[in-house]
Amino acid sequence: MVSEAFAMAGGASKGGGQGYEGLIMLVLMFAIFYFLLIRPQQKRAKQHRELVSALKPGDQIVTAGGLYGKVAAIEETTVTVEVATGVKIKMNRSSVTEVKGDA
Repeated sequence: MVSEAFAMAGGASKGGGQGYEGLIMLVLMFAIFYFLLIRPQQKRAKQHRELVSALKPGDQIVTAGGLYGKVAAIEETTVTVEVATGVKIKMNRSSVTEVKGDA
């Protein structure tokens, strides 16, 4: 019985230091998530915002749906894309994923 109490007391004194270890692991885990997941996503979102804001008529673009076309007109939240001669469609500006260049 004495040996069990002694073993339990020894384990309890070692367990007191685990609070800092747990906190350090939590901070380390957050740092890993930030640098591997959050930061790259924010960088991509910033690049997309810059791409969408720099659109101008005549740009050759690719949309999120895979349509290739030429920007015919730009409004505040929409863009008119000419996908064939005389065929124009209106879509959200955020649907543009890539600019191929000027016409």
